[in-house]
Amino acid sequence: MKILVTVKRVIDYNVQVRVKDDGTGVETDNVKMSMNPPDENAVEEALRIKEAGKADEVVIVSVGEDKAQETIRTALAMGADRGIHVKASQDVEPLGIVKILEKIVEKEQPQLILMGKQAIDDDSNQTGQMLSSKLKWSQGTFASKIEIVDGLITIVREIDEGLETIKMPLPVVATCDLRLNEPRYASLPNIMKAKKKTIDNFTSEELGVDLSPRLKTLKVIEPPKREKGIMVSDVAELVQKLKHEAKVI
Repeated sequence: MKILVTVKRVIDYNVQVRVKDDGTGVETDNVKMSMNPPDENAVEEALRIKEAGKADEVVIVSVGEDKAQETIRTALAMGADRGIHVKASQDVEPLGIVKILEKIVEKEQPQLILMGKQAIDDDSNQTGQMLSSKLKWSQGTFASKIEIVDGLITIVREIDEGLETIKMPLPVVATCDLRLNEPRYASLPNIMKAKKKTIDNFTSEELGVDLSPRLKTLKVIEPPKREKGIMVSDVAELVQKLKHEAKVI
């Protein structure tokens, strides 16, 4: 079995995001970037499935500028076998990513696609669902546990009412939750080995995919700053302020 794992290069989750002065987006120059956290869980789960003898190869895919190869190398250092980089100079919308992945799937013929449940930069939470629809594959979203037995995949996912368990035949698109596992750290020897692993490069033109944006960001603004709290002397004063000033009762 071949597993395809998608990864995205995003602003590191520890960084305080700053909006550009002109409101066209957020600052990314001289900002620490890293792999999208749920994508790390997807990579880790793919490696565990391979180590259990249920997969032969783990292939990493990323779409983005040249520096996206750094993110692919991180996944290769964790233990993935090879990478695929589709170059794109601009931000690519989820539908564009789906069209690219559809072409990659045609080339690679994987039986399982693992993705992060969403990216922490745009929080779209669309790519996995749209990809399963385009491929006409079964899907399991927000996976917090994955098991594969005799060609059937069992996924435990969190829903509003609790935990839901679903079972389906491969091929499957699964999106991974942060609770799925604890991603490993890449050891120094594996980081050195990753430099020799293959990364195949493509462009959207070579794949025959049009990445023209269909959405336009009008303006990006920071959330309003939280006002300083006040002290009240008793419950009666609290009720008066909630009623007349906050107007919430």
